[in-house]
Amino acid sequence: MLTRSIALIGALAAYPAAGAPTFSTPVDCELGTSCFVQNYVDHDPGPGHQDHSCGPLSYDGHKGTDFALPSLLAMQEGVDVLAAADGVVTGTRDGMADRLFRVENSPALNGRDCGNGVVVDHGDGWVTQYCHMKQDSVAVAQGDQVRRGQPLGEIGLSGRTQFPHLHISVRHNDQVVDPYSADTSGPAPDQCKGPHRSLWEAPLAYVPGGLIRAGFDVTIPAYEDVKSGIAGRAEIPSQAKALVLFAYAYGSRANDILELLISGPEGEIFSHEVTLEKAQAQYFRAGGKRTPMGGWPKGAYLGHVRILRDGKVLDHSEVPLTIQ
Repeated sequence: MLTRSIALIGALAAYPAAGAPTFSTPVDCELGTSCFVQNYVDHDPGPGHQDHSCGPLSYDGHKGTDFALPSLLAMQEGVDVLAAADGVVTGTRDGMADRLFRVENSPALNGRDCGNGVVVDHGDGWVTQYCHMKQDSVAVAQGDQVRRGQPLGEIGLSGRTQFPHLHISVRHNDQVVDPYSADTSGPAPDQCKGPHRSLWEAPLAYVPGGLIRAGFDVTIPAYEDVKSGIAGRAEIPSQAKALVLFAYAYGSRANDILELLISGPEGEIFSHEVTLEKAQAQYFRAGGKRTPMGGWPKGAYLGHVRILRDGKVLDHSEVPLTIQ
């Protein structure tokens, strides 16, 4: 039920961070392990997009920070959205379904792009807005006093979104403020290097991309199964038709290199290197080998995944597998 409109407007503005509140992490998950930041505030005033470090992790007109989950399964298990600071709830919405946004569904949103959400007033013109929350999870009501870290609901897939995440926007006097870079309002040569004035209580590192998850399967899985969390096995039979390692990642840039390697009881089985051609918000790659005559030797296997950027390791993961 909509108790008050939670649609807020505002243009990105620089704000002197002196006297501004600080905000705690608004999600109950571990950044870099069980969740990650997919998009930052757009600092490009034109039709392009740039995050506060002049990277591509944003999109045109994006006015918040997106804390994303690795899969729909993680969303279904439940991850709390937390109040970023003390305040008073001034608006809520709940009851919208959790579903992937499609263009044909746009009219049905009727301006409710935020989906299920909460607005909290922190005083002195400072407001936070929490969007895309799970249906029937909103746990506060208009007029409630909330404390920093108090659960407001859960991360969901409601409104205009194609992946489960919390979109949080920070505003001061109806103007957007980037909590990662409160003193900047547009791209500039010195902005790319920082330092940036953070409003996070414990400053959150800018991560320019990385792995969401990696796993093994017996065939190249469908991308939808990778995103949902269905794909991936910890054990496979020795006579499975193939041995495949996949990587699901975000924030690619042109000329990034993705490496896939599988090793087993008898050493290296498969290795593959691919050079990525363009920047993508999310992407998926997979590779492997058909099962040899007689099957795979039983035992412990390991998948190695690395992303390299400009010759340096951006992220890496090792995935265990048992072949029975």
